[in-house]
Amino acid sequence: MRVGFVGVGNMGGPMAARLAAAGHQLRLFDADHGRARAAAARTGAELATAATVATDCEAVVTILPTSREVLEAVDAMGEALAPGTVLVEMSSGLPSATQALATRLGTRGVAVVDAPVSGGVAKARTGDLAIMVGGADGAVACITPLLRAMGKDILRTGPVGSAHAMKALNNLVSAAGFLAGIEALLIGSRFGLDPAVMVDVLNASTGRNNSTERKFRQFVLSRTFDSGFGLDLMAKDLATALAVAHETRTPAPFSAQCRELWAAAAALLGPGQDHTAMATFCEKLAGSQLAGPPGASR
Repeated sequence: MRVGFVGVGNMGGPMAARLAAAGHQLRLFDADHGRARAAAARTGAELATAATVATDCEAVVTILPTSREVLEAVDAMGEALAPGTVLVEMSSGLPSATQALATRLGTRGVAVVDAPVSGGVAKARTGDLAIMVGGADGAVACITPLLRAMGKDILRTGPVGSAHAMKALNNLVSAAGFLAGIEALLIGSRFGLDPAVMVDVLNASTGRNNSTERKFRQFVLSRTFDSGFGLDLMAKDLATALAVAHETRTPAPFSAQCRELWAAAAALLGPGQDHTAMATFCEKLAGSQLAGPPGASR
């Protein structure tokens, strides 16, 4: 397929590479022109401008920080985003913004599918992402070959906007598990337990979750804090989850407290932090630091 691809950052870059490797013809744009040039060199894709990235494309993929940047990108595409094109919105966007965009573009004959991903940079590189998909059957069928080039699990969630809601709720569960696990490690550490041993026990027991398996040794005990997913983005996704709770009038006191803690960490630690640096916020509250033995990142 001829595909316009907007946003080649930590996740978008390897995802674009997977599409190119599958034989799709890419036109790339990123506001960071140096990053776009590097991605084009790696993939053999054509460089485009914001206004031309959608020209003559059957599908246009957007993977950007927020819905605001997506709307700006769509406005810049203008009439180049032609009838019959499918916009594949793979950012972690606001469900209501995605639905409004779908309504707006639908009057021009452009379908919108929301398809946010989960799995992080490592799975983006190998094409093993989980991809949540919301949209009309015909539009989803059209872009399924693209999704299968980037992901292992393609999970239909319902109409447009539903996938973005599901992604935010998934990250709510993930963020809660991370926070509970770090607090447990801090409690155990102050009691005298070795945090690395605690991680091993959790992973062999009912406390196991994605963070205990894939984050604590690798990014926290190793002190690298470089998973590739930003703290500010996690805080943004939790705000989205709470907005969905508010819109559906669902009481969510635990979720609200979780969101407040992540937002406080983002404010205290500042921009540019990896989300696993949340552990350092918890350490500041506890007045002690977790440390693993040599080889903790294994």
